[in-house]
Amino acid sequence: MPGPYKWRHRFQGYVCRWTLPREAILDLLSRTSKHMSAKEIYATLYSMYPGIGLTTVYRTLDLLVRSGMINRLSFGDGQNRYEFRSGKKEEHHQHLICTKCGRIIDCSDLFTEQLELLKKAEDVLTKKYNFTVLDHNIEFYGLCEKCKKS
Repeated sequence: MPGPYKWRHRFQGYVCRWTLPREAILDLLSRTSKHMSAKEIYATLYSMYPGIGLTTVYRTLDLLVRSGMINRLSFGDGQNRYEFRSGKKEEHHQHLICTKCGRIIDCSDLFTEQLELLKKAEDVLTKKYNFTVLDHNIEFYGLCEKCKKS
């Protein structure tokens, strides 16, 4: 069960009040390495909070994405998945997605040269389109070790 509103300090400055569902969802996502869907989050929390509704989970996830506390990820399987953002700059990572079993692996193994190339690409896009890049996602699709063997 989450502590007494331990995430509230990161939420300050947003118009909405802090609620137990917001705390519970953040606590759950901060303790898992899984990339959970809204339905998985709901199913996990329902046993502890039987009063929570799926609609509340969807609304809360949307608010937490807009506040920058979690990431919404779409891997082409028809459902969004969510992950916690610690707020640390060095946490940025890529995803390896198995097209057979759906496994998602966090990967932060890019080297300085690749990171510099990404920064240059952001700079070019900013100048060419007068567009401010706030973030980016990189996904690599293929087969995980287990699926390659079978």
